[in-house]
Amino acid sequence: MAAMTTAEYRGYRQICGGNGAMMVIACDQRGGMRTILASDPAEQAAISDAMLGETKADIVRHLANEASCVLLDPLCAVPKVVDDGVLARDVALLIGLDASGFDRSPEGYRLSRLVPGVDARRVRELGGTGGKIMVYLRADRPEANTHNIEILRRCIEDFAREDLLLVVEFLTYDLPGESREDYAAKVPDLVVEGTRICLDLGAKVLKLPFPGHAEACAAVSRLAGNVPWAVLSAGVDHATFLGQVETAMRNGASGVIAGRALWKDCISLDRAAQADRLRNIAVPRLREIQAVIERHFAKAQAA
Repeated sequence: MAAMTTAEYRGYRQICGGNGAMMVIACDQRGGMRTILASDPAEQAAISDAMLGETKADIVRHLANEASCVLLDPLCAVPKVVDDGVLARDVALLIGLDASGFDRSPEGYRLSRLVPGVDARRVRELGGTGGKIMVYLRADRPEANTHNIEILRRCIEDFAREDLLLVVEFLTYDLPGESREDYAAKVPDLVVEGTRICLDLGAKVLKLPFPGHAEACAAVSRLAGNVPWAVLSAGVDHATFLGQVETAMRNGASGVIAGRALWKDCISLDRAAQADRLRNIAVPRLREIQAVIERHFAKAQAA
């Protein structure tokens, strides 16, 4: 199991709250955020990177500054939120390396992409505490993962050379012709075995989909050992995610990296309405998640 270096551990501690658990606000989405802000494809296309940057700045200003860390993209949000003083000085910054969307192989496998020109050195230049890489994995189909595993390998090696923290994330996905029921039944094993792939490549901090149930969360924790993992929200509603956080934390998770479950119904092209909803809806949701983390993480640390 790969252990963090002193510099990586320092970065990890910075993305954690005072209790030592991760509480990161994710808003590195681009395409997904456009679909939330506008339902019509033409209207979505009219939302510029600068407009997305203003939305992300509001998420930072009114929500992420209440957490320990924010995850942002290097196209719309960074370095502007740093240069403009929007990001609070005591809030850490993770910068996403993955490009929006994916390509498809002839077999229907998802092929992940990177933002051009953004590597560990560039993350450091942008003021990042560390980076985050996301790829798609189908652990039950080795032939589906060759391209994406190579991306992971290169990124992990690059950040190791720079001695900079890297959070490794993967998402699972359904295959063409696979029924919703068949795919759902496979998710726990896909998450556990996807975790194994990332650990074998040298991942030192993980951002994972909810593994599906308590037993799968515990299996991930046993497999990860001392490698901390955070559960992501995947856009589920807040009440559902709160239950997932309870289950994950009870079974060994080290925190949360969450986005849409907190802010998806709070963002708007109306900046005033957006600010109000972020303060009065998203922040109380954050407090509920922080309370769950505090309760379970304190018990785990005391054990």
